[in-house]
Amino acid sequence: MRRADRLFQIVQQLRGGRLVTAAMLAERLEVSERTIYRDIADLQTNGVPIDGEAGVGYLMREGFDLPPLMFSRDEVVALVAGARLIRAWGGATMARAAEEALVKITGVLPVNEQRRPEQIEIHAIASEMTPTVRTRIDDLEKAVENRRRLKIDYADAEERPTKRVVRPLGLWFWGKVWTLIAWCELREDFRVFRLDRIAAMTDQDAPFKPERGKTLTDFYRVMEEECGRP
Repeated sequence: MRRADRLFQIVQQLRGGRLVTAAMLAERLEVSERTIYRDIADLQTNGVPIDGEAGVGYLMREGFDLPPLMFSRDEVVALVAGARLIRAWGGATMARAAEEALVKITGVLPVNEQRRPEQIEIHAIASEMTPTVRTRIDDLEKAVENRRRLKIDYADAEERPTKRVVRPLGLWFWGKVWTLIAWCELREDFRVFRLDRIAAMTDQDAPFKPERGKTLTDFYRVMEEECGRP
């Protein structure tokens, strides 16, 4: 870990008026206590209002805020990789937002670090994605957020067609396949639908309210119970 990143992490650990010992900081940051003592002294010299002493612990007085947003090297890698994955595998709106996020991430970095994102060699290729699936992802995300019933024309793995009215609850990504988690009003149960098997989809203009036993939380509970069975 770079020293600048370590100093940033020390300040983060001391936020909120918590008493933190040098031993705790040394363990979390994987350095010696002597290194922590030096870092604390440097932060104090540079005006960070840290009170305390070796052997007792340190805390930061209220009212101190960090300078403009900083990211560690690992955080930049994670953010850039995540944005590139969404740009490749997300909906059309998501892909545009990911592109804008990459610009903003670069914009908040120090001037001497602004080329770092383009030097990160982590990329995502999504030749399987089609404009139809991208648009469907965006439409379903909005339907989930606004709790809008949908009528879908669906084909199962054997290509048998069926029509369903569903309550969209969430979207799951399985590496190369997006699925919709929904409450199916035909089956009166939870169902998982592959987005690439939805032939057509229409808004029923009928919002729904969360009902006990029919929410995403209930779906997770059912999944946990089924996975836990012998």
